[in-house]
Amino acid sequence: MFGKLAEIEVKFKELEQELAQPDIFNDQERYKKVSKAHADLGVVVSAMNNYKQVAQEIQDNKEMLNDSDPDIQEMAKAELAELEPQLPALEEKLKVLLLPKDPMDDKNILLEIRAGTGGDEAALFAADLYRMYTRYAEVNKWTVEEISSNTTGSGGLKEVIASISGDKVYSILKYESGTHRVQRVPATESQGRIHTSAVTVAIMAEAEEVDVHIRNEDIRVDVFRASGPGGQSVNTTDSAIRITHDPTGLVVICQDEKSQHKNKAKAMKVLRSRLLQHEQEKAKAEEDATRRSQVGSGDRSERIRTYNYPQGRVSDHRINLTLHKLPQIMEGDLTELTEALINHFQSEALKHQAD
Repeated sequence: MFGKLAEIEVKFKELEQELAQPDIFNDQERYKKVSKAHADLGVVVSAMNNYKQVAQEIQDNKEMLNDSDPDIQEMAKAELAELEPQLPALEEKLKVLLLPKDPMDDKNILLEIRAGTGGDEAALFAADLYRMYTRYAEVNKWTVEEISSNTTGSGGLKEVIASISGDKVYSILKYESGTHRVQRVPATESQGRIHTSAVTVAIMAEAEEVDVHIRNEDIRVDVFRASGPGGQSVNTTDSAIRITHDPTGLVVICQDEKSQHKNKAKAMKVLRSRLLQHEQEKAKAEEDATRRSQVGSGDRSERIRTYNYPQGRVSDHRINLTLHKLPQIMEGDLTELTEALINHFQSEALKHQAD
């Protein structure tokens, strides 16, 4: 570990020297790239310096235990009692920082939410989840742009696709993919019985053209008239777009914009991200079939998280975490959940690396 840290320190100093050169500002792309690499390595170097400082202070205090002055010995003992417990945590932090970085972590995302089992109640909960994520995005100062949605007459969402852009969006939200189950009494339930419904959430890294190359001969583009709830026409022109990617069979429909060109641009954005996710899942499945991150089918039995309204609790089944703060979570207070998931999967990665 410390050999790798020494290499990082050398690289950090090289980048620092490069940033100090006046002519670097002439190439803005290069400047951005170097600045980002410098900032990323700076986090590791800062943690390493902190570790070194604490380790040195421990060493100094151990030497002071041999001092002839009893007061100095007592002071050294007190310092050691405070410093020594800090070292394992600092070492663990360094190990986490040295884990291979997910190349997608800095990307923006496409959020897809689809109502699964449960009819209208599932659609209503899909709308609740969408609101939850948009509120969380506001807290993090991220930007949300709705790409397409399919609403129900009761105010629910059969499905919605939105892009979320900002700082480290994918790294924070990537563990939200899966089936989310809700247990609550629907507004239409006269007997007060609790219903269970399911909604699937997919978090996809937003792919750029450099990430995924789509050949024109591999896609079919169909143009048709947009329709609203119940099938009624909401547009007098053929502006809705359906893109089919023949090699994979993926189909993307976008009809929210009145402009055919805008709908096609949005549909291509979704297609690129789905293809990138498809490639990631394929590679992950080949590496370890048990570590796939595919989204479930929306069946009640497949779930990553349960939202229990009568008990006011949210349970994440992957990490055995239950929080009795459902109203706050539905208002976008997801930090405790997302941090717990990140810490869990980092710990798992450390164990996997040690095996």
